[in-house]
Amino acid sequence: MPAADDAAAAIGRLVASLQGGLIGLDSLVERLIVALIAGGHVLLEGAPGLAKTRAVKQLADGLAVGFARVQCTPDLMPADITGTQVWRPDRGAFEFVAGPVFQSLVLVDEINRAPPKVQSALLEAMAERQVTAGGHTYPLPETFMVVATQNPIEHEGTFPLPEAQIDRFLLHVMLTLPDAGAERAILDLVEREGRSGAEAAPRRLDAATLLAARRAAGAVHLAPALKDYIVRLVMATRDGGAAPDLRKAIEHPISPRGTLALAAVARARAFLRGRDHALPEDVAEMAVDALAHRLGLTWRASAEGETARGLIGRLLETVAPL
Repeated sequence: MPAADDAAAAIGRLVASLQGGLIGLDSLVERLIVALIAGGHVLLEGAPGLAKTRAVKQLADGLAVGFARVQCTPDLMPADITGTQVWRPDRGAFEFVAGPVFQSLVLVDEINRAPPKVQSALLEAMAERQVTAGGHTYPLPETFMVVATQNPIEHEGTFPLPEAQIDRFLLHVMLTLPDAGAERAILDLVEREGRSGAEAAPRRLDAATLLAARRAAGAVHLAPALKDYIVRLVMATRDGGAAPDLRKAIEHPISPRGTLALAAVARARAFLRGRDHALPEDVAEMAVDALAHRLGLTWRASAEGETARGLIGRLLETVAPL
C-alpha cells in the first residue's frame, strides 16, 4: 500500500497537470481534487464553454481508474445509467449488464436535462454506493465519484434537481467567465494543442494511491476549536444566535450532513496543502461550495435578490473562528 508521502506526491503531480491544461481554473482544480480525496461528488454549474466537461475528462486522464460519460437527454432511461437485466438464451437465464455508473469516475453531463426518474436513479448510487436491480444489490467501486454538470442559462427541456439530490453532492461549484488575461492564455493553449496535441499526462494515479490519500486526509487533525467553528457556522443557519439578521432569510437551514461535508473538505484541503492539521482558512475557503446548496431561502429573501452563496459569504464575515 502506498505511503502517505507517496500519495501526496502523486496528488501534487495530478494537480500540476490539471492546472497546466485548465487556464484560470485553479480554484476548480482544487475543488475537484478535494472532492476526489474526500470521496464525495461534485456538481459543476456554469455557462456553456467554461471547460466543465474538459476539466472532468482531464481528471479522468490523470487517473488509472474506470471512467464513463453520460450525456443526459430528456429521453434517457434509468437503466441507461444503472444497467439492466438481459436474457441470455444460451444460458437460459437473465444476466445483469452493468451501466456506466459502475465506473470509478462518472461524468453526468447536463444532469438537469435528465428526467426525474433518471435523476432519482443516481440517488442510491451516490448515497449508498450501490445499485439494486432485479432484486440483487451490486456494490460500486470503492473509488466511485460522480461529477455532474448543468447549464443555468437554458430552462426549456430541463428538470431542476430536487433538494434531496443536490444535497448528495459534497460540493456545488459555480464557474464564471475568465478575465482578459486568462482568455488570451486559453487562445495560446488551444493553438499549441492544435499543432502538437495535448501534452502527455504524468504517471496516472491508481486506485491504491488514491485510497491511501483518502486515508491520510481522514487522519488530518481537526482541532476542537475548529470543530466548534464549523458547528457555529451551521448552527447560525438554524437558531440565528450568531447571525440573527441572516437567519430571517433562511427557510430551510443546513442539516448535519453539511457539518460533516465541511469537516471532510477542510481535512482534504489541508492534506492537499501539505499539512497534517486543518486551519480556519481551510474551512472558510470551502464553506460556500460545501454549504450553500444545502440552504433554502425564504421567498422574500429570494425576491429581494438574496442568494444562498451570498448569505454563506456574509455568515463567514459574522461568525469568526475562536
